[in-house]
Amino acid sequence: MAPSSDPQADPRANAEDPQARRPLTREPNTSFRQLRGARSPGEFAAAVRRAAREIGEQVACDARYIGRVENGEIRCPNYAYERVFRHMFPGLTLADLGFSARETVRGRGARAVPGTPPIRLVPWQGHPHHQPSDHQNFQNHEESDVLRRAFMTGSTAAVATVSLGLGPAPVHPARRVGEAEVNAVEEAVRRIRLLDDRHGADGLYQRAAQPLRTAYALLEAGAARRSTHERLHTGAGELAISVGWLAHDSGRFEEARSHYAEALATARLAGDPGLEAHAFCNMSFLARDMGRPREAMRAAQAGERAARLVASPRLLSLLALREAGGWAGLGDRSACEESLARAHSQFARGACEADPEWMTFFVEAELEMLQAQCWSALGEWSRAARHAHRAATAQDPHFARNLALYRAELADDLARAGAPAESAAVGHQVLDLLNQVQSTRVQAMLADTSRLLAPHRASPEVACFLERRATAAV
Repeated sequence: MAPSSDPQADPRANAEDPQARRPLTREPNTSFRQLRGARSPGEFAAAVRRAAREIGEQVACDARYIGRVENGEIRCPNYAYERVFRHMFPGLTLADLGFSARETVRGRGARAVPGTPPIRLVPWQGHPHHQPSDHQNFQNHEESDVLRRAFMTGSTAAVATVSLGLGPAPVHPARRVGEAEVNAVEEAVRRIRLLDDRHGADGLYQRAAQPLRTAYALLEAGAARRSTHERLHTGAGELAISVGWLAHDSGRFEEARSHYAEALATARLAGDPGLEAHAFCNMSFLARDMGRPREAMRAAQAGERAARLVASPRLLSLLALREAGGWAGLGDRSACEESLARAHSQFARGACEADPEWMTFFVEAELEMLQAQCWSALGEWSRAARHAHRAATAQDPHFARNLALYRAELADDLARAGAPAESAAVGHQVLDLLNQVQSTRVQAMLADTSRLLAPHRASPEVACFLERRATAAV
């Protein structure tokens, strides 16, 4: 375990951590400062917020954020801010705006880069200068020998075999964990989330188990600095949730339950309310899918209690939606509507700096989808279909997995609402995405829809869909 003393007060702690001797460099973003011109940071922040509203984004930009960008503290903006800046300054790249390439940023706020290969984490084995053969694509001077990139080429189907694993060698307990190891764990979380968003969980779950085992081995080895150990606790917990989600989405419910419980235990050991809220959020979702609505409701309420310490309205909104799903499963319309009202109220407060990184998926489309699921559980199929349609319309088509999920929900709701031809048409759209998406959840939803549509086979549209779906399922 990590030492309990503060490393700032104990020079021996820093001596054990070579990362502690690395000087922290920060270069001002002069390009961004020039774009601000004569406007004050507050005035420029207001312009950013106006531009965000123009394109349907919500960013909590203020003078402090502008100052952090200009002094170099924010080396690369998140995707929402990037879209806003590109809208404000058409034709300019991130580099033109003075930012670093996203793949070179390793802080906790960094996002994975679409289309780049996944991270493979390898415990140190005494070869600090070893690089992959294609060093132009993979070389990264900010990382140590514990972090390598590896990937397998091919079509989107290659995601099923892409390596997210850590090397088989155990972490030597005598070697203290440093920044590079923690960065590697955090990057593994981002890669898993990105690949799941794009392609679904089925091909990833087995590959993702090894990074999780190594992350907990790193925890056991301990870190020389308290801040590093805290980040490692959070990273390991988030990785457990990510792997749990892959199990969850691919129908391995008991394995998912175990991973979520592991994350919750890690959160409580670390005293991390954000991680605890995340674990309860996923546990609530899982309980709903397992047909345990009361457990789903109570897990969401427990998550809300933890989330109050995080100061993120969006997190509270999502947990209120999870609670609403539990109430809907119990058939309590009044309690469901009360939870939905709280979810809307919190969501309307907008995004803020306290929003956890993992919540980037929680946009208007997801809000609509979760409402659709509530009304579906209450048997109000037409109302559910309206929300599912809004979700599918609002979803960024870049994220094929969620788009397939929302359309599958819409097809099912339409079938139950007595609109078989419309359901079949949406079902075709889901089938169009299956060459990109590997999700047991989506496949199961299509199977249910097919059973609902079977009595309407006399309709040419329905018959065509059923035949195509049967062929695709073989």
